This record gives sequence, structure tokens and C-alpha cells, in this order.
Amino acid sequence: MNQMPYEQREESLFGLLFSCKMKRQNVRTLSLVVCTFTYLLIGASVFDVLESDTEKKRWDYLKAMKQSFMTKYNMTDDDYRMLEIVVIENKPNKAGPQWKFAGAFYFATVVLAMIGYGHSTPVTRQGKAFCMGYAMVGIPLGLVMFQSIGERLNKFASVLIRRLKKYLNCKYTEATEMNLMFATGMLSTGIITTGAYVFSKYEGWSYFDSFYYCFVTLTTIGFGDYVALQNDHALINKPGYVALSLVFILFGLAVVAASINLLVLRFMTMNAEDIRREEAERALQNPPQNQVVTYDAETAHNKMPRSGSKSNYCSETDEQTSVCSCTCLGANSCANHELFLDSEYHPTDIISINSSIKRASV
Repeated sequence: MNQMPYEQREESLFGLLFSCKMKRQNVRTLSLVVCTFTYLLIGASVFDVLESDTEKKRWDYLKAMKQSFMTKYNMTDDDYRMLEIVVIENKPNKAGPQWKFAGAFYFATVVLAMIGYGHSTPVTRQGKAFCMGYAMVGIPLGLVMFQSIGERLNKFASVLIRRLKKYLNCKYTEATEMNLMFATGMLSTGIITTGAYVFSKYEGWSYFDSFYYCFVTLTTIGFGDYVALQNDHALINKPGYVALSLVFILFGLAVVAASINLLVLRFMTMNAEDIRREEAERALQNPPQNQVVTYDAETAHNKMPRSGSKSNYCSETDEQTSVCSCTCLGANSCANHELFLDSEYHPTDIISINSSIKRASV
């Protein structure tokens, strides 16, 4: 029975090892997908337990109130539905004009930041068309801006951390990823807590609801159940509060982007390290074959040891031995010319001829 040659078995083994290492990234991606869907299932189960009973109680209460209201004022279902439409449509107008410059600027900021409260939306076809085009250009621009600001904040934080470590006489003064993540995390927490206090004061919300609004806003979730600048015509009558809210959104998103930037870079670094390690291992396990080795006869002749000296190189009188026999092709392989592309190419012949000419000229 014919057996597979050693070289082919070795190459097949290297290919198997490389394919196994390449599957490492696929396994990581599959693990992330499984973990994400598992996390979604856990979240859905928890929200079901926490909110479903309250939802049912509220629905039963509202249904009873609706029936009582219709009986009291002798209203039909169509009349009550029309009343609902009027109330829902007029709700945004309680905050004052939404599409004057201040309100429009607030809406444009919400679109660019991908928050999307839903408190006010375009009604005309022209407004909807412009909103789509504006978002297609503005969202990438905003992402790049927030990313760039986040990188500058990380750079500034690294300088402060380095100086602080030098002041404390730490052995290692460079800012690590954990240091930067801790710094940006603390800054994000400070912004959210401070913003929660401000919005609690101006909007009349509880501190917990204000903290919830700040978190939902800076993570660009934007449910719209709590929206600032919607009371007492604040968009028109409180320009300072409007400016403060916009600064909070833009600066807070930049800080959150700095934190996310560190996490994303860490994950990308892990992938890059895996790819670099796999390429290095592949290069070591499967070295390139059929490389053409060039020889300089004059240099080789000058570097040959003189007669009587003992070394790993071949002597000058041994005209049938390769110059690099002991190092390039392995031990005891002076006459092993099978690895060259041209089977008739023998560097020793060229060296022998050149050596004979040099000795004749001397």
C-alpha cells in the first residue's frame, strides 16, 4: 500500500492547523451572536415579569374610565376616537412652536445624534424628504465628529493620568486601557448625574426620572417618554436652558463615544492580535519553498577559510562542496541541490571556475 510522502503529509498537517486557527475568529463571532440572543431572551423575560402586570392594570383602568366618560357625556365610539386624535395631535403644541428656529435646531440635533425622541416629526412631504436626505449626510458626519472628540478626550485623559502617576512616583507611568476606561467612565457618570440634577430642577421630574432621561438620551435610545424643553414654552422663553440642553447632548455624546471607542478598539486589537499571531505561526509552520538563492562568488571566495583552518564552511580546496552547505540547507547537505528550481544549476561549479581563475591570476 502506497503511503503519502513525508512532505505532503507535513503540508496537509500545516493546512489542518491553519484552518483550525482560522476557525477561531468564526467561533468568536458565533459566540457573540449566541450571547447577544441569549441576552435578548433574558431581557425580554425580565421585562415581561416587571411590566406585564402593571400594563394590564393600567389598561383595565383606562378602559373603565373611557366607558364612564362616554356614558357621562353620551358619546359614541366615533366621537371618542375623534377626541383622542385631537388630544394626541395637540400635545406637542403645549410646548410652544416646534418648528421655529430654536425648535428646528433642537430637532436637527436629535436627528444628527440618532436620538429620535419622536416628540415632533415632519408633516409635509417636503419636510419628510429633506429629513431623510439630511439624516443620510448628517448621521455619518455626527458619528465622525463624536468619534474624533472622543479620541481627543482619551488623549487628554492619558496625559493627565501620566502626570498623576509621575506625581505619585508610580513605577509605570504610562496610561493603560483600564485607566482610560475608568477615567471616561467616571466622567460619563459625572455628566449624567449633573444633568439629572439640572433637568430635575427645570422640568419638575424626580431625580430618578431625570437620571433615566439622561441615560436614555446619551445612549441614543431616545424612547421619547421623557423629553426636555416641552413645558412652559421653554423653546421660546428660555434660550439659556435650550443652549444648556444642547450642550449637554453634544458633549455627553462625545464622552460616551470616548468610552465606546475604547471598548471597540480593544475588541479590534484582540482580532488584530489573533490575525497577526496566526500569520506568524503559519509562516513558521509552512515556510516558502522554491526560493532562489543568489551567490556572490567573489564574496564567498573571500570569506572561505584558508587551508588548515577548521570551521563549518567548506575549505577552499574542496571544489565540489557548496559554500552554504552547513547553514542554508541544513547539516550534511552540501550536495543537496534538489531544492533549487533548476536541477542543472549548481553554484559550486561557478565557485570552482571563479576560484580557479583567481588562483591563476595570482
